[in-house]
Amino acid sequence: MRLAGLDVIVVGNPPPGFGGRYFIFVKVTTVCGIAGWGEVYAATVGPAAMQAVIADVFARHMEGENPENIELMFRRVYSAGFSQRPDPTVMGAFSGLEIACWDLLGKARERPVHALWGGRLRDRLRAYTYLYPRDDQDPASFYNDPDASAEAAAALVERHGFTAVKFDPAGPYTIHGGRQPAMAELDRAEAFCRAVRAAVGDRADLLFGTHGQFTTSGAIRLARRIEPYDPLWFEEPVPPDNPLEMGRVAAAVRVPVAAGERLTTKQEFAALLRAGGAGVVQPSLGRVGGLLEARKIAAMAEGFNAQVAPHLYAGPVAWAAAAQLAASLPNFLLLETILTGGGFHGALIGGAWDWDDGHVRLPDRPGLGVELDEALARAHPWRGERLHLEMQAEEADPRGARFGGG
Repeated sequence: MRLAGLDVIVVGNPPPGFGGRYFIFVKVTTVCGIAGWGEVYAATVGPAAMQAVIADVFARHMEGENPENIELMFRRVYSAGFSQRPDPTVMGAFSGLEIACWDLLGKARERPVHALWGGRLRDRLRAYTYLYPRDDQDPASFYNDPDASAEAAAALVERHGFTAVKFDPAGPYTIHGGRQPAMAELDRAEAFCRAVRAAVGDRADLLFGTHGQFTTSGAIRLARRIEPYDPLWFEEPVPPDNPLEMGRVAAAVRVPVAAGERLTTKQEFAALLRAGGAGVVQPSLGRVGGLLEARKIAAMAEGFNAQVAPHLYAGPVAWAAAAQLAASLPNFLLLETILTGGGFHGALIGGAWDWDDGHVRLPDRPGLGVELDEALARAHPWRGERLHLEMQAEEADPRGARFGGG
């Protein structure tokens, strides 16, 4: 087998847009006609530029290669331009292409991807989702209303069996780095935890999300406000490029710290784990370097007695890859989903996966277990100018500005 063809599809995610403004799917094909699908999550440049990066990585380091030689292709990309250091854009491009290689290898052997590297440890994967507004709710109001989130959490637990839900009410994400939370933000964070805990009782874990908003001391102040409600984790409390300070937060609070969605390659995760910065690591499959690199990160985390909860704010191909990874890990904790994987996400892969009382039931189909509906994907091209996700340019209001939602 030799890699011969590449196609990149940038798909606009229609309203309500949960999972990001667009998805970047890649399709790689061998000389003999076997095709595999992957998904790129990293989007630090616009879609047109990202497509050019993906095409360059494929042509320069992968085209003509045997798709089995994933380690060799990774080393080529990681070392490109005399770099040999993590690069989120280039490694993001490779991540999607690498996932596609595993998909086509599984199809060529008529086996699921997890069967190619040791098999599965579990058939059902415990899942969690963010709390999202209903179609009839105003998002701006929802994301600032503890009672609305509590109602949403109770519905997810009662109707779908979720045993964990995530919310992030602590304030806006800005380009200005770590800051001290305003008193209003501390009050709001505590109010959300109080309301959601009252709504779900001991039926579900609370996952408290932040996205690197705070200084070390600010994160510790916030954590101490939410500790009485016993969250399962306190997510990325300080900027992701400072693992030593993440470790200082983790040592000072009684809530486990989770981190890693914005990191790439084992090198950045090694620094985080050595610093004691995370009891839960959250590799994002479309950014971290691909499935093989994520397995290395998971094995490294196991040595630090840390668990793995693959991050997902992307489309259903990245979700499928995360499920294949999770099924094979002894230190797997939770799989992030977009609600129960229905809507546009499910339509793109011909229907949502089997849902089983708060768990995803892993399919036994070859490759990633899904096949992208190419016609549907092409029928929804992205025509906007904005990035998949963006941070606020203005500094946060020290009086505690309203939050626009994750």
